[in-house]
Amino acid sequence: MFKRIREDIRSVFARDPAARNSFEVLTTYPGLHAIWWHRMAHKLWGWRCYWLARFISTLARWLTGVEIHPGARIGRRFFIDHGMGVVIGETAEIGDDVTIYHGVTLGGTSWNQGKRHPTLADGVVIGAGAKVLGPITIGKNARIGSNAVVVKDVPAENTVVGIPARVAGSPVNAEVTRRREQMAKQYGFDAYAISADNPDPVATAIGRMLDHVHVLDQKVSDLCCAVNKLGGNVCEEIPQVQLDDEDFIDAEKAAAEQRKREQH
Repeated sequence: MFKRIREDIRSVFARDPAARNSFEVLTTYPGLHAIWWHRMAHKLWGWRCYWLARFISTLARWLTGVEIHPGARIGRRFFIDHGMGVVIGETAEIGDDVTIYHGVTLGGTSWNQGKRHPTLADGVVIGAGAKVLGPITIGKNARIGSNAVVVKDVPAENTVVGIPARVAGSPVNAEVTRRREQMAKQYGFDAYAISADNPDPVATAIGRMLDHVHVLDQKVSDLCCAVNKLGGNVCEEIPQVQLDDEDFIDAEKAAAEQRKREQH
């Protein structure tokens, strides 16, 4: 029991930079308190002491603002950050190292008996206010954006956002991200937010532009090599274009002057 509590506290330090010391986490984190109450209620539920298990879960809800049905199955190092307003249904199953934020609901969409709540694989993160509904499966290391409403399975390593939730981007591709970062530095602008799974449309467009430039550079390089093999002398040194902030400032000034002329 105490070993699991220490493990829970260590997991908080890994995921919450606001945590200062173990005593603070032990005494002031309602998300952890709710999980510890749930373990007691879940044990009683397994012993068929249904009323007592429900009474303990209700008491935990009063004290923590987190409602976890005693029948829910929860893995190790589960972390509920802030906690208030979280609801986890009876047949929900949660893997190891899962993190959810306040206002999250793991609910059902049917009044029928049997499996009717979600299953979360290891490493899932669910943003504040999200609703995950029905007997669906959220794959390993998936991410669910704040206030999303998820009613279909989410593949592993994917990010979903929106109502209804849709996949925001392809699975994280470390090689593509690394190549884009190198190209962004080469052309003189920050590579922030151009990873392969970024849901921002502008960042996605920039990332695809970099991919296109990479393909063109490779084709030009291959063409130069072929010409040189035939006796030519081209592309010995390809100039590197460096973009400065002044380039963008001058372009903005020119655009402003053009708008003024059009108005007059």
